[in-house]
Amino acid sequence: MPLVLPCAAVLFDNDGVLVDSKAAGNIAWTRWSHARGLDPAAVLTGVHGRRSRETVALFLAADLVDEATAEIDLLELGQSGTTIAVPGAAVLMGAIPDVARALVTSASRDLAVTRLRAAGVPVPATVVAAEHVSAGKPDPEPYLLAAQRLGVDPSACVVLEDSDNGILSARAAGVGAVLGVSASAVGLGCDAVVRDLSGVRWTGAGLELEPELERSPEPVRTT
Repeated sequence: MPLVLPCAAVLFDNDGVLVDSKAAGNIAWTRWSHARGLDPAAVLTGVHGRRSRETVALFLAADLVDEATAEIDLLELGQSGTTIAVPGAAVLMGAIPDVARALVTSASRDLAVTRLRAAGVPVPATVVAAEHVSAGKPDPEPYLLAAQRLGVDPSACVVLEDSDNGILSARAAGVGAVLGVSASAVGLGCDAVVRDLSGVRWTGAGLELEPELERSPEPVRTT
């Protein structure tokens, strides 16, 4: 039986949800780590779901963060052409009207838009990116700002996420439901988790999905 998550708006994370940029990102961060004399394996553990500035700050002194962040941002842009779409992402994003969709990403706007275009996924009019907030995920500010820009209450939004930091951000913002995308979201407290977006459909009043990898014991609504 399909699960329905009713909402007025859908807020999408980007990397891992709409696009698969993991390989490209790993190449960029590995090159950056070597250039900075850091262990790439250690650096890569701090990347997922965070703004690049906050990852950089985990490994370098405060006076080096601005310069080093600019370096990794350029490296990631240089690798963005290899980004591919998550199955179903282009169709789902294209089905949702602009008034009911937003991108909420820990990347810069330029990087997020470049990755979406490389993957053939429509770019929503509302984009909340790293430079638009004072605190990134897991702080609730990114999702609160996206809901505000769309003119909807956070409780009327469904968030699509794949990382612990992103899920924590969405929950702290008080959104109506969180849909996890990919096996990485299993066990992180989502209302449901899907393998990709190929089985997720916009109904005009929410998202309908099946099958799921995981479903909350108390789902929002079933048809």
